[in-house]
Amino acid sequence: MLEVFKINKIPKKKWSSENALNIKPRLSTFFFLCLGLFLFGLGEGLLLLSTIGNSPWSVLAEGISNKSGLTIGSSTFFVSISVLILWFFLKQKPGIGTIMNIIIIAAVIDLTLNTFQTPSSTFLKYILSIFSVLLVGLGSGIYLVSNLGPGPRDGLMTGLTKVTELPIAFVRATIEITVVIAGWYLGGTVGFGTLIFAFGIGPAVATSLLAINKL
Repeated sequence: MLEVFKINKIPKKKWSSENALNIKPRLSTFFFLCLGLFLFGLGEGLLLLSTIGNSPWSVLAEGISNKSGLTIGSSTFFVSISVLILWFFLKQKPGIGTIMNIIIIAAVIDLTLNTFQTPSSTFLKYILSIFSVLLVGLGSGIYLVSNLGPGPRDGLMTGLTKVTELPIAFVRATIEITVVIAGWYLGGTVGFGTLIFAFGIGPAVATSLLAINKL
């Protein structure tokens, strides 16, 4: 159990890319990248369906959706593009994984919202929110191990850390809090599910990386 809290690096597997900026990855690497992003998007979509609180960036996407009339998936796409634009000022370089992150997660969120329904009971909503966070954690682990470039939000975090020289934990927390406040102001759903995500996503990703490393 304590091993989960000792994970401090991304493991390498046979299907991991040696170069994060590899533009011609092996088929197996590309497959696991897409699988991880699909699971990530599915988890985000299911968390939205729980209606008891979204992840910070989905709070923002839902808020923008409420104001603009766009689908939440489309809002997620445009938020990701906006964040990616900031990369150029932070001297960050996107990889194939960065681009696929933007496309797949946005598409799967809309697909999930159009395929499944919100549970009828409060108990099942809480179960769904917990399951959603575990799915996002699993997807994150798989896509990170593929090593084909960070997602837009991760790149923003690392870029700001380099520029400001502030601790990465402080930078990530500041970004997430800012995003939640902006999304809540726009009408996004903040609730217990948001707390479950905030406190559960770290251990979920670490557990995923530990499991993948032992395969």
